[in-house]
Amino acid sequence: IFPFRRGKTSEAATQPRPNPAVISPQDPTLLIGSSLVATCTVSPDFPLKAEDLYWTLNGRRLPAASYSALGPSTLSVALARLNGSRQQSGDNLVCHSRDGGILAGSCLYVGLPPEKPVNITCWSKNMKDLTCKWAPGTEGETFLHTNYTLKYKRRWYGQDNTCQEYHTAGTYSCHIPKDLALFTPYEIWVEASNRLGVAVSDVVMLDILDVVTTDPPSDVHVSRVGDLEDQLSVRWSSPPALKDFLFQAKYQIQYRVEDSTEWKVVDDVGNQTSCRLAGLRPGTVYFVQVRCNPFSIYGSKKAGIWSDWSNPTAASTPRSERVAGGCDPKGGEQNTTLRRELKQFFGWVKKHAYGCSNLGIKLYDQWRVWLQKSHKTRNQVAKWGPWPLSPHPGAPRGPSQGGGGATGAAGATRTLEITPVRPAPQGQVYLG
Repeated sequence: IFPFRRGKTSEAATQPRPNPAVISPQDPTLLIGSSLVATCTVSPDFPLKAEDLYWTLNGRRLPAASYSALGPSTLSVALARLNGSRQQSGDNLVCHSRDGGILAGSCLYVGLPPEKPVNITCWSKNMKDLTCKWAPGTEGETFLHTNYTLKYKRRWYGQDNTCQEYHTAGTYSCHIPKDLALFTPYEIWVEASNRLGVAVSDVVMLDILDVVTTDPPSDVHVSRVGDLEDQLSVRWSSPPALKDFLFQAKYQIQYRVEDSTEWKVVDDVGNQTSCRLAGLRPGTVYFVQVRCNPFSIYGSKKAGIWSDWSNPTAASTPRSERVAGGCDPKGGEQNTTLRRELKQFFGWVKKHAYGCSNLGIKLYDQWRVWLQKSHKTRNQVAKWGPWPLSPHPGAPRGPSQGGGGATGAAGATRTLEITPVRPAPQGQVYLG
C-alpha cells in the first residue's frame, strides 16, 4: 500500500485556476456622457484569438463595428456617450468566447456626483429624541449608490456625532433616540457621498424645544346640534404629551363634504377642545379632522410643529323640513319686503358664523330658533294683512290685541316696529 501524500495533493488542489482573460480598465467610474475604450486580453494558457471574442453590455451583444483587434489575442470595444447606470451596483461589461462562454467581466459605474442635500427639517415627539429628514438635491438621481450621513453637535462645543437609525421616516431620514440636551442650540447637517464625490448641506441650527410636535388629537367626535340643519359640533381630547409635559396647544379643524376632495380649514379654534361648525349644507355627510400645534414650551417663543391630521370622522347634518318646490303663503307686498330685509340681515349673520366665533354662533342660533317658530305662524301672519314698516322707533304702532284685536279701529294704520339688535350685558346676544 502506497502512503497518501496529503501535503502535495492539498497544495495542488488549492492552486487558483488562471483567469481566461483580463478586461482593462477594471470597474471604472465615469460621468454620464463619457466615452470608454475597454480591452479584453486572453491568457496565453487558452488557445483563443481576437476573432474568437465578442462583447456584451447588460446581456446585450454589442455591434461588431465597435470592435478593434489590438493584437492576436486582444479585442477592444469603444463605448460613446454613456448613459447613467441601470442599477446602482454597476452595468455588466462582459467578454465572451465564440461559444458564449464568459472569459472576463467588469462593472461600469456611470453617473453623477451627489448634490448638496436640501430642506432639512427636524422634529421631536418627547423632547428627548429627534427625527430629521431631507431632500437629496435638485436633480436627486445620481445613478450611483449614494450614502447620506446626518451629523450633529452642540453649537459652541462638543464633538461631531453621527446619526445611526436611518430610513425611520422615509428614504432620506434619520432618528436620534436619546442623549440630547435641552436649552442648547444644535448644528445639524447632512453629507452625501458616492464614487464621484462628496457634497455637504447647509448647517441648520435649532433648539429641541422649538421643534416639538405631538400625536394627532384623539377621540374626535362629531355630532348634530339639536335640529339645526346647518351645524355640527366637534369635540376632541388633547394628545397625552400635552399632559406629560408643560405644553400649551392650539388646534386646527378641516372638513369636507362626502363627495368632494376639497377641505375647508378653520384656523380660529385656539386652545379649546371643541368647536361649532356653522353654515353647512342640510342633509349632507361631512368628514372632519383635527390637528394640534404645541407652543409656549418651557417659555419657547416659537410655535411648535403641526401634528398629522386625525383620522377622518363622519357625521351628517339634519335634513331640511321644507318640502322641495313648496310655496310660502303670500302675505302681501309689505310682508314680502319685511322678509327680504330679514333675509339680507340674517344672510350677513350666517356669513359671519363660520368657524368658531362665539358671538356669531349665539346670534346665529337665536335666529335659527326664531326662524323655526316663524314657519309655524306664517299662515297667521298672512291673515293679518300688509303692515307697513315704521320708519323709526317713534312711529305710531298698530293697535294692540287689547284694543280691538287683529281688526282694530276703522282707518287705523297697522305698523310693525323692528327693534335693532343690541348687545346685552355679560357677552350675551339677543334679538330685539
